[in-house]
Amino acid sequence: MQRTSFADMTCSIARTLDIVGEPWSPLILRDIWVGITRFSDIQRDLGISRKVLAERLRWLVTHGVLERRQYAHHPPRHEYALTDKGYQLCDILLAITAWGDRWTAGDAGPPVLIRHRTCDHHVHAELRCSHCGTPLHAAEVDIEDGPGAAGPTPR
Repeated sequence: MQRTSFADMTCSIARTLDIVGEPWSPLILRDIWVGITRFSDIQRDLGISRKVLAERLRWLVTHGVLERRQYAHHPPRHEYALTDKGYQLCDILLAITAWGDRWTAGDAGPPVLIRHRTCDHHVHAELRCSHCGTPLHAAEVDIEDGPGAAGPTPR
């Protein structure tokens, strides 16, 4: 799997995309998140080649997003589970889902509904300011250099 590495870029978006920016990765995470955890089931659901799926699963396990668990010994068979790091990436999938439901769902409406277990209501993801709690939108924030910046942030 040859591709450009973004791992050494001084940018949290680039570093995240280095791990999950390949198009199959979010779909693999989605499948595991909703309970499709075995290799053959993921492969069948996505229609992805076995080679590509094996590479992506190995990559996600190596980066601590998934863990591989043996569920049968003869022959040895494994399934995949989200780690805490993987569940936090699924939070991003909730935001992508909300955007897709708004802009790509079409007249039929969203293909899935998200039910919040705590309040038992259908919901959509919404970013909120961690300080004041108001909705957070890209057009309403400024980007400043942080402690890990390599140089001035491009404006």
